[in-house]
Amino acid sequence: MAKSIFVEGAISAEFIGNGIAKHQSKTSIGAHQIFLGQVRADQIEGTPVTAIEYTCYKDMANEKMHEIREDIFAKHDITCMHVYHSLGKVKTGEICLFVFVSSAHRKESQIVCNELVERVKNELPIWGKELTNEHEQWKVNS
Repeated sequence: MAKSIFVEGAISAEFIGNGIAKHQSKTSIGAHQIFLGQVRADQIEGTPVTAIEYTCYKDMANEKMHEIREDIFAKHDITCMHVYHSLGKVKTGEICLFVFVSSAHRKESQIVCNELVERVKNELPIWGKELTNEHEQWKVNS
């Protein structure tokens, strides 16, 4: 079974910091590239989004993430790759996606991080429902 990438609720600064700290002993790493996705207060019919409620097909998403992981490690010279995505309600201003890539040199980690974020957004069966005080609608990734 593929490792789960999901975190209930927002991804905390402490969780992110601990993830980074665990890599200090890996002295072959020269670069880390991090992407943090944050919930924006977009407007729906003039009312600001207050949160996004994330749902998914867990088993399918984790299996697809495993395939993406294998593909990226086969194509790129990276040391580590971690992806965490929120499930449930995440308020505006909170972190919902944490992508962390490590390599010997910065260019490879930058390329992989960008590719990884695009693939997570486009290939994983994860949906977000934007919530306001008056409305809700399914989010369209852009």
